[in-house]
Amino acid sequence: MGSWAAATTWRLGGCSGRGGLRGVVTRRRGSSRPGGGDRAATLSDLLQSSVEAEEPGAAEAAERRQRRSPREGTVLLFPGQGSQFVGMGRGLLRYPGVRDMYRLAEKVLGYDLLSLCLEGPRDELDRTRHCQPAVFVASLAAVEKLNHQRPEVVESCVAAAGYSVGEFAALVFAGALDFAEALYAVKVRAEAMQQASEAVPSGMLSVIGRREANYKLACAEARKHCESLGIEKPVCEISNYLFPDSRVIAGHLQALEFLQQNARKYYFTRTSMLPVSGAFHTRLMEPAVEPLAEVLKSTEIQKPLVCVYSNVDGKKYMHSKHIKKLLVKQVVSPVLWEQTMHSVYERKQGTEFPYTFEVGPGKQLGAVLKKCNLKAWKQYNHVDALEDEESAGT
Repeated sequence: MGSWAAATTWRLGGCSGRGGLRGVVTRRRGSSRPGGGDRAATLSDLLQSSVEAEEPGAAEAAERRQRRSPREGTVLLFPGQGSQFVGMGRGLLRYPGVRDMYRLAEKVLGYDLLSLCLEGPRDELDRTRHCQPAVFVASLAAVEKLNHQRPEVVESCVAAAGYSVGEFAALVFAGALDFAEALYAVKVRAEAMQQASEAVPSGMLSVIGRREANYKLACAEARKHCESLGIEKPVCEISNYLFPDSRVIAGHLQALEFLQQNARKYYFTRTSMLPVSGAFHTRLMEPAVEPLAEVLKSTEIQKPLVCVYSNVDGKKYMHSKHIKKLLVKQVVSPVLWEQTMHSVYERKQGTEFPYTFEVGPGKQLGAVLKKCNLKAWKQYNHVDALEDEESAGT
């Protein structure tokens, strides 16, 4: 599998830097996790994609890239849990390196991820411990498809963002994390989050509200209701900021039931329970913090080669310690996706918006982008994990 891009200089929306853009990347031959055997070495053999040395003419090419319009730069968005479906990945297997990715995933995870993605059963694929690694690998496999069909899109990428677990895929794409090490961290994260969700009856409620909706008051009164039922330290808080007038509220099931029953009082026009097992991105996930933090302590992380935006604060990651800190904090912090979209697409009036590609299963991030920024959404494309697409941009 060849390099995803040669050495390049990129500049857009305040992000600038120089380096070879790498996707499924190994910068560290021979490095391995404690107890990980030759996992990193296997990645080097299977998924080598290194920075190319500058060749004659590279300086001139870099200068041309600097002069290009913002429209020629691209943004990649990586989906999160909930976008998975049985059959995803089937349309990606003919692209270079994808089967190798799934073979390596089987070694890291200890089960046949590809078979689970292609054949199900759905109940198993939807389990947190399985769907997070599944979406992670499928998204990076979709980048391989994009690179095969339209390599210029990958070469001109200037920014990336991932929704929840998608952030790990975005960081791998940007060269900050090693594929195998990131997948192992996702495995630990997913298993710990599932275990935490099974400890307390909890869930997530999608809410569409009117302009006057008071989410904080609603959550506070839902917590008081839980206390009246004898629940100690009840949790009910916003866990996802999706787009204007749309939030996901997570917490104890009794709190979410209270909000559904009193939706009109809080000016909620529509509520629906999400098909997840727990209150992700709230303090009910605190038991998952330490296992992930422990894994990341022994994971080598480097500064991303393109701008990657954090779910925790909607801002760019600055350095490796910053990444480790916020990846752990993300587990118990709300996903500020609406704020992240504003950061990614912030530009002077009249400046063109970049082309955006959602890589991986589902089109949920595209639908959210349309609500957050209609002008940016007009340059949106989806790279599907299914077959029978004529091109990546259709």
